[in-house]
Amino acid sequence: MAADLQELLQTTASRHRHLCPRQVLGVRMGLAGLGALGFEAPPQDKRLLIIVETDGCFADGIEVTAGVAVGRRTLRVVDYGKVAATFADVHTGQSLRIAPRLDVRQRALDYAPGEERHYFAQLMAYPVMPVDELFSFQEVNLSPTIEEIISQPGRRVNCCRCGEEVINARQVILRDQIFCRSCAGESYYALAGAPVDLSQLAWLAHEL
Repeated sequence: MAADLQELLQTTASRHRHLCPRQVLGVRMGLAGLGALGFEAPPQDKRLLIIVETDGCFADGIEVTAGVAVGRRTLRVVDYGKVAATFADVHTGQSLRIAPRLDVRQRALDYAPGEERHYFAQLMAYPVMPVDELFSFQEVNLSPTIEEIISQPGRRVNCCRCGEEVINARQVILRDQIFCRSCAGESYYALAGAPVDLSQLAWLAHEL
């Protein structure tokens, strides 16, 4: 396991030209999540779905370790700004949310004697700390459900407002009409030079 851990740390570090504590947490969490769900190695059949709660180097650590990827629809980012992730077994429905223990930074100091700089203490400690001192585990129910997240990959519809195609059953049905999420009031953007007044779509938002 130690040799595997070092190899994984080197792989994730190569993406950033350095190794940081969050990358280590991502790698350790990836290993912990696989083990908690009973996987001896990353499954190759898209059986594992991971939802990470932040992007960046932490997510890279999980991706490298668990073999998941956005392109394979086995990794999703729901950006809560938290170094945490939920591991879901698509076949059984079991879902576990894993997060660092609230006192993990303080605990790290016990594993890096003589190192007063917190960053380097964490970098030294996180690879060797016992899993139960690093992470908390919670069994959770996903919302939307696993079935809704996986959805219907082959389905395609067009938004009645903007006309753009919507795949993977991500459309919204309101008053018997098909909308993309942007036109239904959930847009993360506004057109430059012609801002969309989402207040005009308030009736749609209330229907969601």
